[in-house]
Amino acid sequence: MTVTFYQPVDPLLKTYIEGYYFVEKDTMDQPVRYLTFPDNYFIVSACQNVAITQDKGWVEISRSLSENLVIDFVSRCSVPTEIFYRESVNEITVYFKPLGIYHFFDADENEALQDRIYFSDFKEMMNTVLNESGRKRQIEMLEAYWLSKFKQKNLVLPYNLLADFETELSIEEIAVKNGITRQYLNKISKRYLAKPASEFRKIQRFRKVLISNKKVRNLTELSYENLFYDQSHLIKDFKEFTKISPKKFFDNVDIEQNNIWLFI
Repeated sequence: MTVTFYQPVDPLLKTYIEGYYFVEKDTMDQPVRYLTFPDNYFIVSACQNVAITQDKGWVEISRSLSENLVIDFVSRCSVPTEIFYRESVNEITVYFKPLGIYHFFDADENEALQDRIYFSDFKEMMNTVLNESGRKRQIEMLEAYWLSKFKQKNLVLPYNLLADFETELSIEEIAVKNGITRQYLNKISKRYLAKPASEFRKIQRFRKVLISNKKVRNLTELSYENLFYDQSHLIKDFKEFTKISPKKFFDNVDIEQNNIWLFI
């Protein structure tokens, strides 16, 4: 099964969407199994005519005997997850950057974001795109849809917190800087990033190590460049998210080849 990860063509969409990929039916001659690792994206998938079985850390996709379109929404991925395609299917998966999805879907305190995704015209549009045969046309249709849904939102505080999470400031210091309590900071983090601030930062550090390792081969350097306390702190978090040590992980995953499964 060959998968190409596309970054948005439109400059506006690039600000809010990391990218998307397509899986095509009948492009896989044997089952495919791979591991995906924790990230901070909001991920929306649309799959035609499938049956999906899932549990914590495990998802299995197979073809359904009846026609359907299954929408899957993931806002919190905190453990390594094994993905198993029994056979290839028609699928579109879109990766929204942190906070990005809120510029395309509305959701208030009393309505879950996935409810707006499941019951909007998104489902109908994804069916239309999946039934289109040409990749260029599929991309044009997909991006035109997102542009038609775009609304500039007033998310000043969430964006300020997001920027501060990338610094060396402690959670308490970030709260003080923004004139809020630590409890309210975590409420905003859970509301807009789908996880507590400490978990978001831990995953963000982990993902940066994956990218940084293209240039840095020393674990001590990796630790300090990515705001870990020390090398043992990095190893502890890495084992939590991958179940193996950083050395074993990097020995088996070729970062230089931009292994798509590593990043999704």
